[in-house]
Amino acid sequence: MHDDFILFSGTANPHLAARMAQLLERPLGACTVERFPDGEVNVHLDEPVRGRDVYLLQSVCPPVDEHLMELLCLADACRRASVANLTAVVPYFGYARSDKRNGRRAPVTASMVALMMQAVGIRHVLTVDLHAQQVEGFFHIPVDCVTAVPVLCHALRNQLAHDTVVVSPDEGRVKMASEYARLLGLPVAVLHKHRESGTQSKVTHVVGDVRDRPCLIIDDIISTGGTIAEAVAVLLKAGARPEISVAATHGLFVGDARARLNHPAIRTILVTDTIPFIQQDWPEVRVLPLAALLAAAIGRFRAGESIGDLFTHVIHDGRGDEAFGAGVHQ
Repeated sequence: MHDDFILFSGTANPHLAARMAQLLERPLGACTVERFPDGEVNVHLDEPVRGRDVYLLQSVCPPVDEHLMELLCLADACRRASVANLTAVVPYFGYARSDKRNGRRAPVTASMVALMMQAVGIRHVLTVDLHAQQVEGFFHIPVDCVTAVPVLCHALRNQLAHDTVVVSPDEGRVKMASEYARLLGLPVAVLHKHRESGTQSKVTHVVGDVRDRPCLIIDDIISTGGTIAEAVAVLLKAGARPEISVAATHGLFVGDARARLNHPAIRTILVTDTIPFIQQDWPEVRVLPLAALLAAAIGRFRAGESIGDLFTHVIHDGRGDEAFGAGVHQ
């Protein structure tokens, strides 16, 4: 295995990058990211990359456009400095929800971002739980999307009651809910929605038995918390026990998310650190680290191995308790 590679990080998620570097047993690459007085980003690689493989870690999370520009600028700097191969590790892929026009005069922004990433020399993308799998089709380069569902299930396994029901908040998350249910050995219920306008929808009915049972609401992204809050209200109206857990890969928690999720029925909210969690004194939220999963993926890439059994490999490698067990309360 050729070991001459380097890991750089933008400013979106430095703690995740530092932990990955530690697990990969090499120092994080030195680079400078700063902004001019007018807000333009300026980056500089502080060590040579000529002929080396580079892994560039950057979540495209709020402020989304600033972090996207950092990623593009760092990638362009690597390309112009004669990097051998450039992989973008993008734990949270911003703009993935803009994957179609829905009949409107609107851009397909996810496709545009994919084109920009390829234009600056990125030749491989590693990401986590894309909102829409068709985003992979916007790229003409390899895209590996790993899932955090086993990580979340590993943490939930001993916390959920035996009669818990996994709930998909809409038809689009049924596949993900089914994977949670398979790993946890639980049944599935689905909330069906009726779209009232281009921006508003309403849950019309619950498919599945939730009466007198605790629920685990799952999703890939928690943004403003509106979808989860609506799901909680509908489940309680349908007779579910006021013992609700929430699990999602990406915790944005923007706007009034905390107020919307401040419900006595919500006992715990599990997310991962694809996005830094900056809220203070929110004991219901538990953040699970993904550094071991992402570092193991890079190790597999370096060795030319499959990443199909990645989660099992990390658990058996002795990193499981640290990576997926305890998590941290923020």
